[in-house]
Amino acid sequence: MVCGVLLALLVAGGSAQLWAQKKDYLSEFEADKIRDAETPSARIKLLVAFAAERLRKFQYELERPSAERRRGETLNGLLNSYTGCLDDAIELVQLGVEKQSDIRKGLEEIQKKAPEFLKYLQGLAENGPEREKYQSNLEDAIEATQDAIKDAEKAAKEYAPPPVRRKQ
Repeated sequence: MVCGVLLALLVAGGSAQLWAQKKDYLSEFEADKIRDAETPSARIKLLVAFAAERLRKFQYELERPSAERRRGETLNGLLNSYTGCLDDAIELVQLGVEKQSDIRKGLEEIQKKAPEFLKYLQGLAENGPEREKYQSNLEDAIEATQDAIKDAEKAAKEYAPPPVRRKQ
């Protein structure tokens, strides 16, 4: 519901500032970077980079020997943040297609990185350590990644090719 309201505000002329400040899984620094990004494509690339960072942190947490009581919370929080970043990147892609913005580079970034993310997540689903602590969020992350891949392919097909200049 909140994402729908934010998307409606963004479509209605809301700024990137409003969009970036409402995401609780982004740090203040990350929200500032998104807000300061000049183009939708740059915002998409940043969100994909933030998603990749969440997976790197997740991998680090899994490999770190720890008897921490809140480890499950940490792992689930990182997976939720990953999913949020990826979902928001796809929302920006869909918005860019609707508005016919130049999102080619951001779209290419999703098409390049999302299959890598999916491979890692599916490996965790098969034989990841401590799966019982994060299984539900892992399934959500896999589903979100699969949806992102499909949506990026669909957007690439719908997206108009760049204009060709003809010599006069």
